[in-house]
Amino acid sequence: MSIISKDIQKAISLLENEELVAIPTETVYGLAGNIFSEKAIKRIFETKKRPFFNPLIVHISSVDELETIVAEIPEKARILANTFWPGSMTLVLKKNKNIPSIITAGKDTVAVRVPNHPVTLSLLEQLSFPLAAPSANPFNNISPTKPEHVENYFKDELKMVLDGGFCKNGIESTIIGFEDNEPIIYRLGALSVEDIEAVVGKISIKNKKEENPDAPGMLNKHYSPKTQTILTTDITSEIEKHPNKKIGVLTFNTFYRSDKIDTQIILSEEKNLQEAASKLYDSLHQLDSLNLDVIIVEEMPNFGLGKSMNDRLQRAAFKD
Repeated sequence: MSIISKDIQKAISLLENEELVAIPTETVYGLAGNIFSEKAIKRIFETKKRPFFNPLIVHISSVDELETIVAEIPEKARILANTFWPGSMTLVLKKNKNIPSIITAGKDTVAVRVPNHPVTLSLLEQLSFPLAAPSANPFNNISPTKPEHVENYFKDELKMVLDGGFCKNGIESTIIGFEDNEPIIYRLGALSVEDIEAVVGKISIKNKKEENPDAPGMLNKHYSPKTQTILTTDITSEIEKHPNKKIGVLTFNTFYRSDKIDTQIILSEEKNLQEAASKLYDSLHQLDSLNLDVIIVEEMPNFGLGKSMNDRLQRAAFKD
């Protein structure tokens, strides 16, 4: 029996009883629990097999709730929140004392955002507590952008996936922290650097940190298919390196004619980065399910959302 359901009252009841529910956002599906329930938060880490040093993102229903979560709001953080929320931006700010340290990996900062999805906004408005919700996938695996992806991962561990359809942005939120009150990007994501800089000026990027990461998504290996994945700027020559192998190819907008390719997916024939980003994880899920020997992925144009996609693909292809 499927655990996918549109019953928001059932989701509320489960969350109020310290259970986990997978929830839709405009970025990816999240594995959600009450931030004030240690039982629920521990279950998030255990279900995902996520290390406790990797902090979680708190989801709230509106910018007005921010002051219940954080102790300080730098001026540029306020400008960003008022401009981009609800939306695909997470802010890392000094936390209030009431925010449990298990969520923040013991740090004095907390990651927080207002998701831009009508189903989850309605859910958050009806709950008396915010939700912690990392992506609803086992640690390091491909993030889920459809309810079926979550069900395939966790049908034995979860009681419910709240069905909100396909995630329109398709990659995680952009995470912005603050050092000396100046914004710094900790994770590239579904809100482009260019859009952020148009609001607060030039912004630096510090998005890799293996030890004690400041935010989710900073580890070298992440978002990975089980199938060997290679990122390249030259699909044709990469194919030649894998004779007699079952090859899947993922490209931005080019179709490659080769009898050595078993399956090929094009992300956007129209060269639309937004469309490509929305299809990225679902395409990787599709290719990963085909028992291929190798997935060869073409590097995306390195601007706008292409930068964020390349960040995900570099981590997906990272060799331990």
